[in-house]
Amino acid sequence: MLSKTFKGGVHLKYYKELTENKPIRRVSLPQEIIIPLLQHAGAACVPIVKPGDLVETGMLIAESEKLISAPIHSPVSGKIKAIKKTCHPIIGACNSVVIIPDGKNEAEKFLKPICQDTDGLNSSEIIAIVHRCGIVGLGGAAFPTHIKLSPPKDKHIDTFILNGAECEPFLTCDDRMMQERPEGIIKGALLIMKAVKITSGIIAIEDNKPRAISAMQSALDMIHPSGQAIRIVTLRTKYPQGGEKQLIKAILGREVPPLKLPFDVGCIVENVQTAYAIYEAVYCNKPLYERAITVTGDAIEEPANLLVKIGTPVSHIVKNCGGIKGKLGKLIIGGPMMGIAQYATDVPVVKAVSGILALSKESARIDTQEYCIRCGKCKESCPVNLIPTDIAKAAECSHFDIATTLNATDCIECGCCSYVCPSHIPLVQLIKHAKRSIACQI
Repeated sequence: MLSKTFKGGVHLKYYKELTENKPIRRVSLPQEIIIPLLQHAGAACVPIVKPGDLVETGMLIAESEKLISAPIHSPVSGKIKAIKKTCHPIIGACNSVVIIPDGKNEAEKFLKPICQDTDGLNSSEIIAIVHRCGIVGLGGAAFPTHIKLSPPKDKHIDTFILNGAECEPFLTCDDRMMQERPEGIIKGALLIMKAVKITSGIIAIEDNKPRAISAMQSALDMIHPSGQAIRIVTLRTKYPQGGEKQLIKAILGREVPPLKLPFDVGCIVENVQTAYAIYEAVYCNKPLYERAITVTGDAIEEPANLLVKIGTPVSHIVKNCGGIKGKLGKLIIGGPMMGIAQYATDVPVVKAVSGILALSKESARIDTQEYCIRCGKCKESCPVNLIPTDIAKAAECSHFDIATTLNATDCIECGCCSYVCPSHIPLVQLIKHAKRSIACQI
């Protein structure tokens, strides 16, 4: 099948060669595990443990009665040291449960599947397991998966898309997961399809991941799903191919309208690591307390793909990769296009973290901003057909009414416009400012 793509976007230098050939390895235990009580979209959880309590690996430690939330489990066995406000890699600060690990390996109970046959499970039972195990979207948004698998009854869902695009530069953890654990990912995808009661599924992978495509196809041929048609579609390598709306447009030709969601055009989209977490939850009764991430960049001594327990401090992970070489210019959680720069290294990994990127001072250098020359490159690259420079100008002048008419809230903050701008205007930051101001006025 010819590689599919979408309008707009940019072709980047991807730097994936730093880690694409490195198998996923497990990180050693840190001295402290810090579990933020908000690491998903929606309401923060409330701790059900207190300082001095002993916990086991996989034990429930926090939950919420709110609809949009996800329970949190201990990634280690040990003792609760404190419940206090700590640094958070995305929102700045958050109440957290701090655990002192004792090094015992109760996680062994999750290594062997306890459920080999899922035919007897119905949709509600699968969704209940997903909820109980605290699974959220691991592509970055961290939206509670049990909510995503329960679309409104008036929406007809006919297609499931498994997102294996991993279009951000530097990141390769999804690629390695597809190469190393394809069977579990496909079994998780089939469980998603069963939960949403659809029979048509698509595995979407960019064409710069040939070994992942081969591994997933071999696993798919071996599993032979009964009553469910699932196939692999190859995507042309282009950023931001992994965006939900871009995937749907490229594969199905359907356009998700502004302020609408994939289920409004009959689709459900999930990341490959989310599918694997669902496989582990249903087959092994394993809560989501660890995930694969990529640690990379020209300031990392030994770039790697790692299996990391949620709550592990970034400083410990960086040390596990040989530490920082040279002078650190910027530390980013996520990829270089949509990641978030950090002001401290003691922030913990949360469920939404897909990578840690350490850039040297030279790589992180900010070019001098110049006047807009009206070249139109930002408009050409925008995957949602905005005029970024006009929105940015409105934001600079605090004309948020104009920014609203220019559909600033449709921006997916992919960074394509800033990347191609020859005048080095911080377009994304200005559009983010406009979006926040518009939201405050509503």
